[in-house]
Parts: sequence; C-alpha cells; structure tokens
Amino acid sequence: MKVGDLVRIKTTREPHGDEGRTGVITRMFEKKCWRTHKLGARVNWDLIDPEPHAEVLVNENVVSLPASQLKII
Repeated sequence: MKVGDLVRIKTTREPHGDEGRTGVITRMFEKKCWRTHKLGARVNWDLIDPEPHAEVLVNENVVSLPASQLKII
C-alpha cells in the first residue's frame, strides 16, 4: 500500500457503517493499536509493536485506519 492507492474499507466499528466505502490513501504511517477484544482491557503498550496505518480520504472526511482493514482496489 502507498499514498495515492484507491482502497476499500473491509470492516468498521462505526454505528453508521463505512464498510464497503472507497477512498484514497493520503498518508501512511505506523502506530500502536491496542485491540481490547484480543488483549483485554488492561493496556500495556510495551507488549505490542507499531503496525502500518493509513489516512484515507473518504468523501470529504479523512479517517485513520489500520492497513489490515483496507483492501487495494
């Protein structure tokens, strides 16, 4: 994945739902993401490594998502 790629959002937790929406990657970066459903509610940032994330322009909004939730079109 790289800046300028057209992507589709695979999953979401938004109540209104962005699943299936398309957008353009505007920035790639790495950050840590604590997943409570896998790791529990007690956060310990030392246990996880940064993972790829992307800022995606969807309609007129920029959203930050893990790259694992995006699919290149």
